[in-house]
Amino acid sequence: MPLTLDALLRSLKKGAPAADPVYLLYGDEDVLKDEALRLLVDAALSSASTRDFNLDMRFASDLTPEQFHALVNTPPMLAERRAVVVRGMEHLGKRKTKLRDEVSRYLAAPNPTTVLTLVYGAGEEPDADLARAATAVLVEPLIPERIPRWLQHRAGVLGVTLEPEAAKLLTDAVGSDLSTLSRELEKLASLTADTHRPATVADVTGLVGVREGETVYDLVEAALARNVARAVHLVERVLEQAGMSGVRIISLLGTHLVGTALARAERERGARRLPETMFRHLLATRPYGLRGWKEEAARWCEWSAHWTAQELRGALKAALAADIALKTATVSDERGIVTQLLLGFAKMNQEAA
Repeated sequence: MPLTLDALLRSLKKGAPAADPVYLLYGDEDVLKDEALRLLVDAALSSASTRDFNLDMRFASDLTPEQFHALVNTPPMLAERRAVVVRGMEHLGKRKTKLRDEVSRYLAAPNPTTVLTLVYGAGEEPDADLARAATAVLVEPLIPERIPRWLQHRAGVLGVTLEPEAAKLLTDAVGSDLSTLSRELEKLASLTADTHRPATVADVTGLVGVREGETVYDLVEAALARNVARAVHLVERVLEQAGMSGVRIISLLGTHLVGTALARAERERGARRLPETMFRHLLATRPYGLRGWKEEAARWCEWSAHWTAQELRGALKAALAADIALKTATVSDERGIVTQLLLGFAKMNQEAA
Protein backbone atom coordinates (compact mmCIF):
# COMPACT_ATOMS: atom_id res chain seq x y z
CA MET A 1 0.00 0.00 0.00
CA PRO A 2 1.31 3.48 -0.83
CA LEU A 3 1.92 6.07 1.84
CA THR A 4 -0.42 9.03 2.09
CA LEU A 5 1.05 12.51 1.88
CA ASP A 6 0.25 13.03 5.57
CA ALA A 7 2.23 9.91 6.49
CA LEU A 8 5.21 11.13 4.47
CA LEU A 9 5.06 14.57 6.09
CA ARG A 10 4.94 13.04 9.57
CA SER A 11 8.06 10.99 8.79
CA LEU A 12 9.92 14.16 7.73
CA LYS A 13 8.91 16.40 10.63
CA LYS A 14 11.44 18.33 12.67
CA GLY A 15 14.23 17.99 10.15
CA ALA A 16 14.33 14.19 10.16
CA PRO A 17 16.39 12.79 7.29
CA ALA A 18 14.68 10.98 4.43
CA ALA A 19 14.51 7.40 5.69
CA ASP A 20 14.37 5.54 2.38
CA PRO A 21 16.67 5.56 -0.65
CA VAL A 22 13.93 5.75 -3.32
CA TYR A 23 10.57 7.55 -3.26
CA LEU A 24 7.92 7.51 -5.98
CA LEU A 25 5.35 10.32 -6.03
CA TYR A 26 2.14 10.01 -8.00
CA GLY A 27 -1.46 11.24 -7.87
CA ASP A 28 -3.61 14.10 -9.11
CA GLU A 29 -2.30 17.06 -7.07
CA ASP A 30 0.92 18.37 -8.62
CA VAL A 31 1.21 21.36 -6.25
CA LEU A 32 1.34 19.07 -3.23
CA LYS A 33 3.79 16.81 -5.04
CA ASP A 34 6.09 19.80 -5.47
CA GLU A 35 5.79 20.58 -1.74
CA ALA A 36 6.57 16.97 -0.82
CA LEU A 37 9.51 17.02 -3.20
CA ARG A 38 10.97 20.13 -1.57
CA LEU A 39 10.72 18.46 1.84
CA LEU A 40 12.39 15.29 0.58
CA VAL A 41 15.25 17.25 -0.97
CA ASP A 42 15.66 19.32 2.21
CA ALA A 43 15.71 16.13 4.28
CA ALA A 44 18.37 14.59 2.06
CA LEU A 45 20.60 17.67 1.83
CA SER A 46 21.27 19.08 5.26
CA SER A 47 24.07 21.46 4.21
CA ALA A 48 23.03 24.57 2.29
CA SER A 49 26.64 25.30 1.26
CA THR A 50 26.94 22.09 -0.79
CA ARG A 51 23.31 21.81 -1.90
CA ASP A 52 23.86 22.88 -5.51
CA PHE A 53 26.66 20.34 -5.92
CA ASN A 54 24.53 17.46 -4.62
CA LEU A 55 21.18 18.04 -6.31
CA ASP A 56 20.24 16.95 -9.82
CA MET A 57 16.74 17.41 -11.27
CA ARG A 58 16.00 15.85 -14.67
CA PHE A 59 13.15 14.71 -16.90
CA ALA A 60 12.88 11.04 -17.80
CA SER A 61 12.41 11.88 -21.47
CA ASP A 62 15.86 13.55 -21.52
CA LEU A 63 17.78 10.68 -19.92
CA THR A 64 19.69 7.78 -21.42
CA PRO A 65 20.35 4.65 -19.33
CA GLU A 66 23.99 5.67 -19.01
CA GLN A 67 23.11 9.16 -17.79
CA PHE A 68 20.68 7.78 -15.21
CA HIS A 69 23.31 5.33 -13.95
CA ALA A 70 25.84 8.15 -13.57
CA LEU A 71 23.38 10.41 -11.75
CA VAL A 72 22.37 7.93 -9.06
CA ASN A 73 25.85 6.52 -8.52
CA THR A 74 27.82 9.78 -8.34
CA PRO A 75 29.32 10.17 -4.83
CA PRO A 76 28.14 13.15 -2.77
CA MET A 77 30.48 16.13 -2.56
CA LEU A 78 31.47 17.08 0.99
CA ALA A 79 28.19 15.68 2.32
CA GLU A 80 26.66 12.44 3.49
CA ARG A 81 24.13 12.16 0.68
CA ARG A 82 23.00 13.62 -2.61
CA ALA A 83 19.49 13.94 -4.09
CA VAL A 84 18.32 13.05 -7.57
CA VAL A 85 14.84 13.92 -8.88
CA VAL A 86 13.45 12.45 -12.09
CA ARG A 87 10.17 14.00 -13.28
CA GLY A 88 7.87 12.83 -16.05
CA MET A 89 8.29 9.16 -15.25
CA GLU A 90 5.15 8.41 -17.26
CA HIS A 91 7.25 8.90 -20.40
CA LEU A 92 9.05 5.63 -19.67
CA GLY A 93 5.84 3.76 -20.38
CA LYS A 94 5.22 0.30 -19.02
CA ARG A 95 6.94 -1.67 -21.75
CA LYS A 96 10.50 -2.80 -21.40
CA THR A 97 13.00 -0.19 -22.54
CA LYS A 98 16.69 0.17 -21.77
CA LEU A 99 16.06 3.12 -19.44
CA ARG A 100 13.23 1.37 -17.61
CA ASP A 101 15.44 -1.72 -17.21
CA GLU A 102 18.22 0.45 -15.80
CA VAL A 103 15.84 2.11 -13.31
CA SER A 104 14.48 -1.29 -12.30
CA ARG A 105 17.98 -2.68 -11.74
CA TYR A 106 18.89 0.33 -9.62
CA LEU A 107 15.77 0.04 -7.45
CA ALA A 108 16.74 -3.58 -6.66
CA ALA A 109 20.01 -2.34 -5.10
CA PRO A 110 19.92 1.46 -4.59
CA ASN A 111 22.97 3.52 -3.68
CA PRO A 112 22.78 4.29 0.08
CA THR A 113 24.30 7.75 -0.43
CA THR A 114 21.65 8.87 -2.94
CA VAL A 115 18.01 9.78 -2.27
CA LEU A 116 16.19 9.24 -5.57
CA THR A 117 12.67 10.60 -6.10
CA LEU A 118 10.65 9.52 -9.14
CA VAL A 119 7.69 11.75 -10.02
CA TYR A 120 4.65 10.94 -12.17
CA GLY A 121 2.41 13.68 -13.55
CA ALA A 122 -1.22 14.18 -12.56
CA GLY A 123 -3.58 11.59 -13.98
CA GLU A 124 -0.77 9.11 -14.67
CA GLU A 125 -0.69 5.64 -13.15
CA PRO A 126 2.77 4.55 -11.97
CA ASP A 127 4.55 1.48 -13.21
CA ALA A 128 3.43 -1.20 -10.74
CA ASP A 129 6.84 -2.88 -10.55
CA LEU A 130 8.65 0.38 -9.90
CA ALA A 131 6.06 1.41 -7.31
CA ARG A 132 6.53 -1.85 -5.41
CA ALA A 133 10.31 -1.44 -5.40
CA ALA A 134 10.18 2.14 -4.08
CA THR A 135 8.46 3.97 -1.23
CA ALA A 136 5.35 4.99 -3.16
CA VAL A 137 3.43 8.07 -2.02
CA LEU A 138 -0.08 8.76 -3.33
CA VAL A 139 -0.71 12.53 -3.44
CA GLU A 140 -4.44 13.20 -3.75
CA PRO A 141 -6.27 16.55 -3.88
CA LEU A 142 -7.07 18.02 -0.48
CA ILE A 143 -10.59 17.70 0.81
CA PRO A 144 -12.27 21.14 0.82
CA GLU A 145 -12.13 21.45 4.63
CA ARG A 146 -8.33 21.50 4.42
CA ILE A 147 -8.04 24.20 1.74
CA PRO A 148 -8.23 27.19 4.16
CA ARG A 149 -5.43 25.78 6.32
CA TRP A 150 -3.29 25.07 3.24
CA LEU A 151 -3.98 28.60 2.00
CA GLN A 152 -2.72 30.13 5.24
CA HIS A 153 0.34 27.84 5.19
CA ARG A 154 1.18 28.77 1.62
CA ALA A 155 0.62 32.45 2.38
CA GLY A 156 3.06 32.16 5.28
CA VAL A 157 5.70 30.61 3.02
CA LEU A 158 5.29 33.57 0.65
CA GLY A 159 5.38 36.08 3.50
CA VAL A 160 1.85 37.40 3.10
CA THR A 161 -0.95 37.56 5.68
CA LEU A 162 -4.59 37.33 4.65
CA GLU A 163 -7.50 38.88 6.48
CA PRO A 164 -10.13 36.16 7.09
CA GLU A 165 -12.64 37.79 4.73
CA ALA A 166 -9.97 38.09 2.03
CA ALA A 167 -9.05 34.41 2.39
CA LYS A 168 -12.70 33.41 2.06
CA LEU A 169 -13.24 35.55 -1.03
CA LEU A 170 -10.11 34.14 -2.65
CA THR A 171 -11.20 30.52 -2.13
CA ASP A 172 -14.75 31.34 -3.22
CA ALA A 173 -13.41 32.95 -6.40
CA VAL A 174 -10.79 30.34 -7.27
CA GLY A 175 -12.16 27.18 -5.67
CA SER A 176 -9.88 24.30 -4.70
CA ASP A 177 -7.37 24.65 -7.55
CA LEU A 178 -4.11 24.89 -5.58
CA SER A 179 -2.11 25.96 -8.62
CA THR A 180 -4.34 28.98 -9.24
CA LEU A 181 -4.50 29.79 -5.52
CA SER A 182 -0.69 29.78 -5.42
CA ARG A 183 -0.45 32.20 -8.33
CA GLU A 184 -2.96 34.59 -6.78
CA LEU A 185 -1.12 34.45 -3.44
CA GLU A 186 2.12 35.35 -5.22
CA LYS A 187 0.40 38.44 -6.66
CA LEU A 188 -0.90 39.42 -3.23
CA ALA A 189 2.56 38.93 -1.73
CA SER A 190 4.03 41.33 -4.30
CA LEU A 191 1.26 43.86 -3.66
CA THR A 192 1.71 43.94 0.11
CA ALA A 193 5.49 43.40 0.30
CA ASP A 194 6.41 47.05 0.78
CA THR A 195 3.67 47.89 3.26
CA HIS A 196 3.88 44.73 5.43
CA ARG A 197 0.13 44.82 5.88
CA PRO A 198 -2.41 42.01 5.60
CA ALA A 199 -4.09 41.47 2.23
CA THR A 200 -7.67 42.71 2.29
CA VAL A 201 -10.90 41.98 0.43
CA ALA A 202 -10.19 45.06 -1.69
CA ASP A 203 -6.79 43.61 -2.66
CA VAL A 204 -8.36 40.31 -3.72
CA THR A 205 -11.08 42.14 -5.66
CA GLY A 206 -8.51 44.28 -7.45
CA LEU A 207 -6.19 41.41 -8.39
CA VAL A 208 -8.61 38.57 -9.04
CA GLY A 209 -11.45 40.73 -10.35
CA VAL A 210 -14.10 39.16 -8.12
CA ARG A 211 -16.32 41.07 -5.71
CA GLU A 212 -17.99 39.61 -2.63
CA GLY A 213 -21.33 38.07 -3.49
CA GLU A 214 -20.43 37.73 -7.19
CA THR A 215 -18.52 34.44 -7.36
CA VAL A 216 -19.52 31.41 -9.39
CA TYR A 217 -20.63 29.80 -6.13
CA ASP A 218 -23.01 32.71 -5.49
CA LEU A 219 -24.50 32.17 -8.94
CA VAL A 220 -24.99 28.45 -8.30
CA GLU A 221 -26.50 29.09 -4.86
CA ALA A 222 -29.02 31.52 -6.34
CA ALA A 223 -29.97 29.05 -9.08
CA LEU A 224 -30.48 26.10 -6.74
CA ALA A 225 -32.35 28.26 -4.22
CA ARG A 226 -34.76 29.09 -7.09
CA ASN A 227 -33.74 32.77 -7.03
CA VAL A 228 -33.43 32.81 -10.82
CA ALA A 229 -33.48 36.61 -11.17
CA ARG A 230 -30.33 36.95 -9.06
CA ALA A 231 -28.65 34.03 -10.81
CA VAL A 232 -29.30 35.57 -14.23
CA HIS A 233 -28.03 38.94 -12.96
CA LEU A 234 -24.74 37.29 -11.95
CA VAL A 235 -24.06 35.49 -15.24
CA GLU A 236 -22.33 38.38 -17.00
CA ARG A 237 -20.37 39.40 -13.89
CA VAL A 238 -19.11 35.85 -13.35
CA LEU A 239 -18.19 35.31 -17.01
CA GLU A 240 -16.07 38.50 -16.92
CA GLN A 241 -13.80 36.97 -14.28
CA ALA A 242 -10.37 35.63 -15.24
CA GLY A 243 -10.33 31.95 -16.05
CA MET A 244 -14.11 31.65 -16.01
CA SER A 245 -16.18 30.07 -18.80
CA GLY A 246 -19.67 28.90 -19.48
CA VAL A 247 -18.47 25.29 -19.34
CA ARG A 248 -17.08 25.81 -15.85
CA ILE A 249 -20.34 27.37 -14.65
CA ILE A 250 -22.40 24.50 -16.11
CA SER A 251 -20.01 21.91 -14.68
CA LEU A 252 -20.31 23.30 -11.15
CA LEU A 253 -24.04 23.75 -11.54
CA GLY A 254 -24.35 20.14 -12.72
CA THR A 255 -22.43 18.84 -9.71
CA HIS A 256 -24.76 20.68 -7.34
CA LEU A 257 -27.84 19.49 -9.25
CA VAL A 258 -26.68 15.89 -8.87
CA GLY A 259 -26.06 16.44 -5.15
CA THR A 260 -29.45 18.08 -4.69
CA ALA A 261 -31.15 15.25 -6.62
CA LEU A 262 -29.45 12.72 -4.35
CA ALA A 263 -30.59 14.66 -1.29
CA ARG A 264 -34.12 14.71 -2.72
CA ALA A 265 -34.05 10.95 -3.21
CA GLU A 266 -32.80 10.41 0.35
CA ARG A 267 -35.49 12.80 1.64
CA GLU A 268 -38.21 10.81 -0.16
CA ARG A 269 -36.82 7.56 1.25
CA GLY A 270 -37.24 9.05 4.70
CA ALA A 271 -33.54 9.19 5.56
CA ARG A 272 -32.88 10.27 9.12
CA ARG A 273 -30.21 12.87 9.77
CA LEU A 274 -30.18 13.88 6.13
CA PRO A 275 -27.12 16.20 6.36
CA GLU A 276 -25.03 13.38 7.87
CA THR A 277 -26.22 11.00 5.15
CA MET A 278 -25.23 13.44 2.43
CA PHE A 279 -21.86 14.07 4.03
CA ARG A 280 -21.16 10.33 3.93
CA HIS A 281 -22.00 10.34 0.21
CA LEU A 282 -19.46 13.13 -0.29
CA LEU A 283 -16.80 11.24 1.62
CA ALA A 284 -17.40 8.20 -0.58
CA THR A 285 -17.33 10.04 -3.93
CA ARG A 286 -14.87 12.90 -3.19
CA PRO A 287 -16.16 15.25 -5.94
CA TYR A 288 -13.72 17.92 -7.09
CA GLY A 289 -14.28 21.67 -6.98
CA LEU A 290 -16.65 22.00 -4.02
CA ARG A 291 -16.30 24.03 -0.87
CA GLY A 292 -16.45 22.49 2.62
CA TRP A 293 -18.27 19.16 2.33
CA LYS A 294 -20.31 19.57 5.49
CA GLU A 295 -21.56 22.96 4.32
CA GLU A 296 -22.28 21.64 0.82
CA ALA A 297 -24.19 18.67 2.27
CA ALA A 298 -26.32 21.10 4.31
CA ARG A 299 -26.98 23.23 1.21
CA TRP A 300 -28.07 20.21 -0.85
CA CYS A 301 -30.47 19.20 1.92
CA GLU A 302 -31.93 22.70 2.04
CA TRP A 303 -32.25 23.03 -1.75
CA SER A 304 -33.84 19.58 -2.10
CA ALA A 305 -36.91 20.93 -0.32
CA HIS A 306 -37.46 23.43 -3.18
CA TRP A 307 -37.29 20.92 -6.04
CA THR A 308 -39.23 17.82 -7.03
CA ALA A 309 -37.42 14.78 -8.34
CA GLN A 310 -38.96 15.37 -11.77
CA GLU A 311 -37.79 18.98 -11.84
CA LEU A 312 -34.27 17.94 -10.94
CA ARG A 313 -34.21 15.34 -13.73
CA GLY A 314 -35.36 18.03 -16.16
CA ALA A 315 -32.75 20.48 -14.87
CA LEU A 316 -29.97 17.92 -15.26
CA LYS A 317 -31.10 17.12 -18.80
CA ALA A 318 -31.14 20.83 -19.66
CA ALA A 319 -27.67 21.33 -18.09
CA LEU A 320 -26.28 18.48 -20.21
CA ALA A 321 -27.76 20.03 -23.35
CA ALA A 322 -26.23 23.42 -22.42
CA ASP A 323 -22.84 21.80 -21.83
CA ILE A 324 -22.95 20.12 -25.24
CA ALA A 325 -23.99 23.39 -26.88
CA LEU A 326 -21.08 25.25 -25.28
CA LYS A 327 -18.57 22.62 -26.37
CA THR A 328 -19.79 22.07 -29.93
CA ALA A 329 -21.10 25.45 -31.15
CA THR A 330 -18.83 27.13 -33.73
CA VAL A 331 -19.67 30.57 -32.34
CA SER A 332 -20.62 30.17 -28.69
CA ASP A 333 -22.81 32.73 -26.94
CA GLU A 334 -21.81 31.70 -23.44
CA ARG A 335 -23.91 34.31 -21.74
CA GLY A 336 -26.99 33.42 -23.78
CA ILE A 337 -26.68 29.66 -23.26
CA VAL A 338 -26.17 29.92 -19.49
CA THR A 339 -28.92 32.52 -19.12
CA GLN A 340 -31.38 30.42 -21.11
CA LEU A 341 -30.64 27.43 -18.89
CA LEU A 342 -31.32 29.42 -15.74
CA LEU A 343 -34.54 30.89 -17.15
CA GLY A 344 -35.62 27.33 -17.85
CA PHE A 345 -35.36 26.63 -14.11
CA ALA A 346 -37.85 29.44 -13.49
CA LYS A 347 -40.25 27.94 -16.03
CA MET A 348 -40.08 24.58 -14.26
CA ASN A 349 -40.93 26.30 -10.99
CA GLN A 350 -43.91 28.09 -12.55
CA GLU A 351 -45.24 24.88 -14.10
CA ALA A 352 -44.92 23.08 -10.77
CA ALA A 353 -46.90 25.88 -9.11
